[in-house]
Amino acid sequence: MKEKFDYVVVGGGSAGSVLGDRLSEDGKHSVLVLEAGRKDFAWDLLIQMPAALPFPAGKSLYDWKYESDPEPYMKGRRIKHARGKVLGGSSSINGMIFQRGNPLDYERWGADPGMETWDFAHCLPYFKRMENALAADKDDEFRGHDGPLKLERGPATNPLFQAFFNSAVEAGYSRTPDVNGFRQEGFGPFDKHVFKGRRLSASRAYLHPNMERKNLTVETRAFVTSIDFNGTRASGVTYQRNGKTHQVAAGEVVLAGGSINTPQLLQLSGVGDAEHLRSVGIEPVVDLPGVGENLQDHLEAYIQYSCPLPVSEQPNLNKAKMPWIGLQWLLGRKGPAATNHFEGGGFVRSNEEVDYPNLMFHFLPVAVRYDGQKADTKHGFQVHVGPMYSDARGSLKIRSKDPKEYPSMVYNYLSTEQDRREWIEAVKISREIMNQPAMAPYNSGEMAPGKAVRTDEEILDWVAEDAETALHPSCTAKMGPASDPMAVVDPLTMKVHGLDNVRVVDASAMPYVTNGNIHAPVLMLAEKAADLILGLKPLEPIDIDFYRHGVHPADAGTVKS
Repeated sequence: MKEKFDYVVVGGGSAGSVLGDRLSEDGKHSVLVLEAGRKDFAWDLLIQMPAALPFPAGKSLYDWKYESDPEPYMKGRRIKHARGKVLGGSSSINGMIFQRGNPLDYERWGADPGMETWDFAHCLPYFKRMENALAADKDDEFRGHDGPLKLERGPATNPLFQAFFNSAVEAGYSRTPDVNGFRQEGFGPFDKHVFKGRRLSASRAYLHPNMERKNLTVETRAFVTSIDFNGTRASGVTYQRNGKTHQVAAGEVVLAGGSINTPQLLQLSGVGDAEHLRSVGIEPVVDLPGVGENLQDHLEAYIQYSCPLPVSEQPNLNKAKMPWIGLQWLLGRKGPAATNHFEGGGFVRSNEEVDYPNLMFHFLPVAVRYDGQKADTKHGFQVHVGPMYSDARGSLKIRSKDPKEYPSMVYNYLSTEQDRREWIEAVKISREIMNQPAMAPYNSGEMAPGKAVRTDEEILDWVAEDAETALHPSCTAKMGPASDPMAVVDPLTMKVHGLDNVRVVDASAMPYVTNGNIHAPVLMLAEKAADLILGLKPLEPIDIDFYRHGVHPADAGTVKS
């Protein structure tokens, strides 16, 4: 292997896959992508078969198996955080749901000082560049049609989906044809990064088609332990592979390890809060107190129902059926294994104080937890729900100089009045939708949380006891100008403040978590960052009208008080 590369990308997950492709695309620059996990083999059914998504989480072969410290407002529970330990990162083990977020998310980003080039008009062309939205009309100016990420929609044809959508309308909410288009607010089928019955991870979309490039090198099982500095200038990285320690020189080091690994590596390398670094025996290179702070996530809960009609996917969870289901997939990429089953859902405002949706719903025609634990019923279904904009903030700190020791993480779920209020609203609205006439023929009773959970206090107690992370950790090295004492990354260059030759490109650079699953926003961020790193002229902003509640006449639906 070469001794020096123009760009060394630390992390081969969602952002790292985009960077590996885009930075090497013109053939002028040598690029090394270092991924600590293993290869994403084409024959590995657990990561290539969409419906197998419950299996990798919690298994050390695929998952780093992080967990939080005891959460003070969640009864001291340690919340498990699955993170992909394989090329493609978490896009190789996630639920394959593709959601851009609401346009107003990026208006919020762009409203902060120094963040003007991250508003929706500047982000939209990068969303379009990466997409091949197969279900969207070719003349749909919101959606891309030539990008590497092929997106299927729905189809959400199971009668339970249609009953759920109709129930939402009966409850006073709206339908929307495309949550990634003009109007996010409302209910309808979701896009998914599944193509022809197979998971299309970031590595499969961006890296694998370009592995033969002479200027692109991808190393797996390469665990980076430190950034090497001469003063404040990065000269390369040190990593471990096959029991040996290696050093590689870099023109630039680009951190794309995600919102856990990136702040951890920065702190291990002497970049972070100086007082904390000294407390664990690390001499600071740069005092950046924002590294590891501003930690955000989405918490979600499952509201489960039994179904009196034989229309759910519940029987397909029986082990006796799995060989036949697997054979259908192997022979033709068809059958129940060819979808992620997260084929539809919606976004609503839970109260009149919010300008755009603050609750997300995922509907599943089966009653099962993310780890594969199924409900005790012949037929069932569930809705996943959670607030999108909790004002709770957590932090991440290394515990020692040992790069193999997992950092301390506290998310502070349910720690604020807003968070608690929106959780109560989320559960009540979910129940209201599920108990409309359209759902009545399919609803034979709520299994979780159940009739015993009714009052506001009981709802919060259940959430504290039962809710799980939606696996969207973010914002731990946020973009912002140097004048912001908690900012870590320059939004115009993606460079780390106070350092030369170090950039951050992943979910940790987000200033605020977006509305929905964050895989798509991470890809967009990496697409845009690649142009900034290469010094290319950014794509022209697309100033386009999008749905705003109270502004457009299509305001169907109400918020229940």
